[in-house]
Amino acid sequence: MFYSRTTYLGIDPTAGGRPFTYAALDHELRLLALGKGNMDEVLAFVAGQRAALVAVCAPRSPNQRLMERPEVRERLAPPPPPGRWMNFRLAEYQLRQHNISVPQTSAEEQDSPGWMRKGFTLFRRLEGLDYQPYPQEEAARQSLEVYPHACYAGLVGRLPLPKHTLEGRLQRQLVLYECRMNVPDPMSLFEEITRHRLLQGILPLENLYSPEELDALVAAYTAWLAGTKPGQVSLLGDPEEGYLVLPVAEVKNRY
Repeated sequence: MFYSRTTYLGIDPTAGGRPFTYAALDHELRLLALGKGNMDEVLAFVAGQRAALVAVCAPRSPNQRLMERPEVRERLAPPPPPGRWMNFRLAEYQLRQHNISVPQTSAEEQDSPGWMRKGFTLFRRLEGLDYQPYPQEEAARQSLEVYPHACYAGLVGRLPLPKHTLEGRLQRQLVLYECRMNVPDPMSLFEEITRHRLLQGILPLENLYSPEELDALVAAYTAWLAGTKPGQVSLLGDPEEGYLVLPVAEVKNRY
């Protein structure tokens, strides 16, 4: 489906005045770019790719009211209780059955938080650049949705530590390092911690990525896996709402 010159990107949108964070990998998992920019700057980078798979850390669109349909609810295991989970996307219901907490996506765009609305806009603009929803057999440009917390849960095999803590950042970067991405080994941090530095509160964190960078990096890794080894990813949800992609071949019953 994808070729050696394909670029695999992860984009973490944010609300307000904060910039987006993006990461790009090549076919060999080499880090091509890791940066920040506004939506136009990020899209300019994306538009310059001849062949690319772009993973966005946000829902593709508001929910399409699939969970209101009796035929959809009846095929779920376990089926939701009557009247419950009506204003959720199908993928969100599925994730929560695996004990992975995920934000609820409303059916109304105006009722969604700012970062989700940014994600909706980003997906629409990707469509304008001829990025097709994953998976497509022939399209050289495709986009997909990821949820970084769920990605790390799948890769770790349990719920990850909180991402804004030092240990959570170390855990996430170690996961990426173990996935053979060319990121710095976070365990080297402990070789540089001395008694004096610790007492002074001076920690050598320059090679440890921020939570936003780690989210963009796992999104890019998921895009790479989806493009190069599609049998090793799982698709949740329904194509009518857009699949949510996890970087594991099988989803555990409970995390």
